[in-house]
Amino acid sequence: MTFSTNAPRTRPAWGAILAFVVLSCAIAWLVALPLWLGDGLAEPISGVLLPVMMFTPAVAALIVTFAMRVPARGGRARFLGLWPLRPARRVVWLMVLAWLAPPVLVALSILLSAALGWVQLDFTFAAFAAEIEKALPPGTPAPPVVAIVVAQLASIPLAALFNSIFAFGEELGWRGWLVPALRPLGTWPALLISGAVWGFWHSPIILLGYNFGRTDITGVLLMIGGCVAWGILLGWLRLRSASVWPAVIAHGSLNAAGGMIVIFAAAKPDLALAGPLGAAGCIVIALVIVVLLITGQFRQQPELADAPGRLLSPPRS
Repeated sequence: MTFSTNAPRTRPAWGAILAFVVLSCAIAWLVALPLWLGDGLAEPISGVLLPVMMFTPAVAALIVTFAMRVPARGGRARFLGLWPLRPARRVVWLMVLAWLAPPVLVALSILLSAALGWVQLDFTFAAFAAEIEKALPPGTPAPPVVAIVVAQLASIPLAALFNSIFAFGEELGWRGWLVPALRPLGTWPALLISGAVWGFWHSPIILLGYNFGRTDITGVLLMIGGCVAWGILLGWLRLRSASVWPAVIAHGSLNAAGGMIVIFAAAKPDLALAGPLGAAGCIVIALVIVVLLITGQFRQQPELADAPGRLLSPPRS
């Protein structure tokens, strides 16, 4: 695929962008409302509502696509990164990278957390075994904890693919629609703004204590920071491949590997520091971004389609 430098530039469709952000957040709050009216994340229905909430960005993207016609008919599949998948070799290679890299980055964030004293590791898995015993009915013998740990770690690649089904609901909105909609602003504004929106969208459950255990604005700010960091990598996959599918798989892989720290921690960790979306994860992601910058990976972008469906050349960052 050639990298055009003469394709037309367009202005962002701000009306559609605003509508997308408002719709995705409003529908997410609507889905999470039963949790707020009940026992929060302890509500039995939370196991259903959280996956449903993941599809609200896709719903918002489809509304602005078909109701506001952004992008215009004829270039929608290309704009959203659904099709065509070419050059096939690059897309497939980036899908494999997206599948395997997030667990490695999460593992590195755990090691960094241990090195910085943010978490103490326990390879006897005593704390993890205690949590398993709490989850079992009284009197039920627990299987050997080592066997459970091995099974958990071995299942991450398969869980990543399963989680990608739900991650698609988010990625069709964030990296499928929003990133290319913002791309006329430049690569970095598109990645940073879309990441911030992604983080803010989590507010209905973050304010209930999800992820960081903080039920105030600090939890939301922590989520925004983590999503901006990971959003740069997922956005890079989107722009580098001109396809949404690598970002979908990377999101699913991150969700599958995100709980690894609970397995290895000697006590309940502070995820604001030691979690994959906390300080340790952001440091690891920042190092990866520096490597991508040094190697020119953010400058190498194939053409995307703009909102009217025309080819849009990579903007100067």
